Amino acid sequence: MRVVIIGAGVAGQRLASRLCEEKHDVVVIDHRAQPLEDIASELDVQTVLGNGISPRTLEEAGVAQAGLVAAVTARDEVNILAGVFAHAAGASHIAARVSSDELTAKQHVDHLSSLGIDLIVNEHDECAREVLSVIDLGGAKEIVRMAEGRIQTVGADVPPGSPLLAGPLKDFPRLDILSAVRLIAVMRKERLLMPHGDMSFEVKDTIYCVGRPVDVRAFLDVVRPDRIAIHKVVIAGGGGVGWRLARHLERTDKQVIVIEENSERALECSASLKKSVVVSGNALHRTVLDEIGITDHTAIVASTGNDENNMIACLLAKKLGAVFGVALISEPEYVSIINEAGLLDRAVSPYLATMNAILRFVRGTSIRAITLLQNVPGELLEVHVSGGSRWVGKALKDARLPRRAVVAAVVRGEVASIGTGDTVLREGDRLVVFAPLGAASKLESVFRK
Repeated sequence: MRVVIIGAGVAGQRLASRLCEEKHDVVVIDHRAQPLEDIASELDVQTVLGNGISPRTLEEAGVAQAGLVAAVTARDEVNILAGVFAHAAGASHIAARVSSDELTAKQHVDHLSSLGIDLIVNEHDECAREVLSVIDLGGAKEIVRMAEGRIQTVGADVPPGSPLLAGPLKDFPRLDILSAVRLIAVMRKERLLMPHGDMSFEVKDTIYCVGRPVDVRAFLDVVRPDRIAIHKVVIAGGGGVGWRLARHLERTDKQVIVIEENSERALECSASLKKSVVVSGNALHRTVLDEIGITDHTAIVASTGNDENNMIACLLAKKLGAVFGVALISEPEYVSIINEAGLLDRAVSPYLATMNAILRFVRGTSIRAITLLQNVPGELLEVHVSGGSRWVGKALKDARLPRRAVVAAVVRGEVASIGTGDTVLREGDRLVVFAPLGAASKLESVFRK
């Protein structure tokens, strides 16, 4: 499929790289020559030097033949105008990255949809929701929601004293809890292992399980008896992610404190937030942290615009007793390094959030959604079983899936359940599948038949 990306910044580069891996025909537009030269030196892409809102530039990039146009520059107005013009030129689907809350309000999303923009991605809100889920589950390493939230994938470390350490998986003492979820992967010292009945676990293994949110929470309550209880959340930075996270947290019973160094922005946060305490100060100063009080039930979320400051703020708060630290990291390559090395409890990237949201538009009729896991060399896919599929009426055990691919869950209408070999597929079923990187096209060919 032809994909035109407008903007050769970090978001555009990461998206182009991922789409090239999937063998798509990628064109990148930017008004700056150097980023285009950089991306062309690393990837097999076509580049077009010009303004993304210029009809002539869009025509040169071939948007009329594009299955997807993704406008991911740093300017909302450019992304929206480029999307409108690309739709008018004949592009099949349009995705636009925006940061404005006003533009992501439902009424405005509906207006933009009427202009041909299919997907509005607010990376700040995507990140805020991700951090909210991590805090809600007491420090899980990674959380992914699929099928409108009916299914959840969670990665969490195995702590000392976990029942998982007592013996092989088949002897797990709570089979009723285990049978309600599906273990899809285990990361052990950067190695991907596939769970099976004879597997024994080690302390600090990271396990990934899939299931309904209520079942996943019950499973984690058993395997992580020391799960973190977070009562206070300190947010360093009242910008896009921090402010949105505070708004979400105000709907919970947690105490929320926002630290914002810019006094004008601090006043804006104080005026717009209802329950949060806003402190004007620098989260890198110990006196500020001492003043707000860091306890063993406190989580620190550092979401300033500086990666290094975010990491230092987390490390300082952890040294003072914070039980959990999350840092916003702009450079996507740093995220996996930080998470794998255990430098922080969690790192999140707005660019990875943007990429995951847009990738869901790339698939054809069989595979409707895709999410890259940040700490595992694999991806989560949502596969739709169409009416013409030869798999309708057949059991999952008869499907010849790619190596290491696992059908974790089946969503049938409003009901979600764990997939087993005896599950008989019906028209309209949605399958949540874990697969190694690059296996998506093979899965699509399997279920297209």
